[in-house]
Amino acid sequence: MSPNNSLISLLGGGTNPPQLQHVHNIPARQAVNAPWPEWVHPDIVRAYSFLGVDQPWRHQVEGAESAHQGRHTIIATGTASGKSLAYQLPAIDAVHRAQLKVNENPGLLETEGAVALYLSPTKALAADQLAALNSLHLPTLRAATYDGDTAPGDRRWLRDHSNFILCNPDMLHFGVLPNHTWWARFFRRLQYVIIDEAHSYRGVFGSHVAVLLRRLRRICAHYGSTPVFIGASATSADPGESFARLIGAPVTTVTEDCSPHGATTVALWEPELTDFAGENGAKTRRTSIAETSDLLANLVSAHVRTIAFIKSRRGAETIASVTKRLLEDVDPSLPPRVAAYRSGYLPEERRELEAALRAGNLLGVSSTSALELGIDISGLDAVLVAGWPGTRASFFQQIGRAGRASQDALAAFVASDDPLDTFLVHHPEAIFDRAMEATVFDPANPYVLGPHLCAAAAEMPITYQDLDIFDTSTPALLDQLVAQGYLRKRPGGWFWTHPQSAAAMVNLREDGGGPINIIEADTGALLGTMGSPQSHYQAHTGAVYVHQGTNYMVLELNEAEHCALVRRGTPDFYTTARDVTQIEVLESTKHQLWGPVEMHFGPVQVRTQVVSFQRKAVMSNEVLGEEPLELEARDLFTKAVWFTLDNATLLAGGLVEPQFPGALHAAEHAAIGLLPLVASSDRWDVGGVSTAMHADTGQPTIFVYDGHPGGAGFAERGFDMARTWLKATMEAIQACECPSGCPSCVQSPKCGNKNNPLDKAGAVLLLKVLLNNAPR
Repeated sequence: MSPNNSLISLLGGGTNPPQLQHVHNIPARQAVNAPWPEWVHPDIVRAYSFLGVDQPWRHQVEGAESAHQGRHTIIATGTASGKSLAYQLPAIDAVHRAQLKVNENPGLLETEGAVALYLSPTKALAADQLAALNSLHLPTLRAATYDGDTAPGDRRWLRDHSNFILCNPDMLHFGVLPNHTWWARFFRRLQYVIIDEAHSYRGVFGSHVAVLLRRLRRICAHYGSTPVFIGASATSADPGESFARLIGAPVTTVTEDCSPHGATTVALWEPELTDFAGENGAKTRRTSIAETSDLLANLVSAHVRTIAFIKSRRGAETIASVTKRLLEDVDPSLPPRVAAYRSGYLPEERRELEAALRAGNLLGVSSTSALELGIDISGLDAVLVAGWPGTRASFFQQIGRAGRASQDALAAFVASDDPLDTFLVHHPEAIFDRAMEATVFDPANPYVLGPHLCAAAAEMPITYQDLDIFDTSTPALLDQLVAQGYLRKRPGGWFWTHPQSAAAMVNLREDGGGPINIIEADTGALLGTMGSPQSHYQAHTGAVYVHQGTNYMVLELNEAEHCALVRRGTPDFYTTARDVTQIEVLESTKHQLWGPVEMHFGPVQVRTQVVSFQRKAVMSNEVLGEEPLELEARDLFTKAVWFTLDNATLLAGGLVEPQFPGALHAAEHAAIGLLPLVASSDRWDVGGVSTAMHADTGQPTIFVYDGHPGGAGFAERGFDMARTWLKATMEAIQACECPSGCPSCVQSPKCGNKNNPLDKAGAVLLLKVLLNNAPR
């Protein structure tokens, strides 16, 4: 395969099909090697040479040298660039040398040893790393995973004997830090903490992990250790600043990728508009699921080894099943060579699929982001990305799964019915030329920090010396926790005095207000839990709930009993909830004046009520029906960015007064859709309100707010990047060829006002007014 436009014909439709909006060629990259660092033990060099690593790449050596010299370090390079060797070298060298000393002199004090802690966001990634460590066959290296699947009988042995623990943030929070006295020997010897896929810690989850790592540093200090933190990350905007904020300490950054990579031809592909009329008569596009299934079938038919990425589990399963059906008429031997891969599968199932993919037995795989992370999958020829994965970092991680080393590859981004996707396929420079998004999170979020302070106090009383580890808002928050009865203040510090577990106050992967237990009605089995705020959108009566690839219909949401009853079903539709929202300004903490336009950022109170839900066909997005819901309104205290401007300014910009509500509404919808371009958010992480006369501002106003208590940093990023964000919003609306607005530009799937009124042309005029007044 060669990097030229003839590869496009493999997708179907010839070399210039109507769906093709742009072709971008990423040139091949040659390797730049460097000698092994002099401090690396010869046994380790020998172990890597047996695996075929004769000489490391330069960025691997730079990262290893930095960490070995005691500097917190982030290695932010591309997919398959060998970041693992960069952090393994210093950690394994320290462990190996310490164990050799112990072997030679068993009487050495325990503090003379060395251990490492590896943290990853998923169990699958930790399992892959364990296999890589074991492949070195170093008798001194005793690596083991310590997570929820670890048998209770094995845990004590691992604490006492393993010198390279592979863990995840959840287990660190619930299992390790609350029981730190059991881990005293480990913490005294801890020299390196490795944080893999550091860019994945964003939003509320990233905020939780940032505070968790401060708790870890506090415990280490208690036992006399000051470990070096090493991060591995995909490329992102200012990875050094992000990693420093994650761990709470200055870092050294390594970003120049010196690994070899084949050339990649990238196609930007926009499904065509169909004749089907959606809401308010708007045209809709063929879905990215249907389009990607066709492309995957075409590639597999040509025996091109391909992986198709999509965000949802249901989407991964649907693409695999539709592709198999399409291939049945082409070649009966091909459908068995297509499979789905996602989280929720048993470990042995995942390993079997990974092995079949590596060996070439599988020609096509549809996957969630489970295969995006650092799991070793190579030898692929093509990648399909169905719908924007959320960040440029994720996009390049995904397309980097093909074309490793000297292989050339084909990649295609298939746009979904979404304003951001519309913008990107018509503005390739936003993908290939623009700086990466920032990894956004907020360790000072009081809804995150407060419960963690309780957990920290339960681990050890918080002293005045500890305050510097956490945010500057900590003293006031501690006083608040004392007033609420969670903590007690004594001359020696702040104490947790309750019998229950303080760690249970924190759910790393959910925001507060829960949990709601998801119960299988026929068996009484607990399928999972969900935060109470999410339950109104995802577990209301009539909703389709997906658990490990199986569809369930929600029979009843009983908030009094904190449960939702579900029953297995096979619907050919999915559900989306719709809400109505009111917003109240509490304070403007940041403010910019753009002539007659004002931009603000600050805390707000959002009152939201889910009022109905729609059933939509999985393959076509056709609205099959809508039903009302009677659910209580919820209050959310969060952060927002908002824009105000007066009627005279709008009139001068070419709008007439009857257009105001529809123009504001359409601009708000599109702005929510485009915020992920500058902040590493999903459109479902944020919400919005627009009004021609807001009670608090007295003017036409557009609000965009974080959908998490206390905020998640997304709205603040919108404030900081307002001009870029609004310009992209306007260009996305202009790029869509629909006449008066559709889901690809100004319609929102969760609008409680049924996407009415919307004025596409008015939104463009309004955004021009904002941009004409914005500072350059």
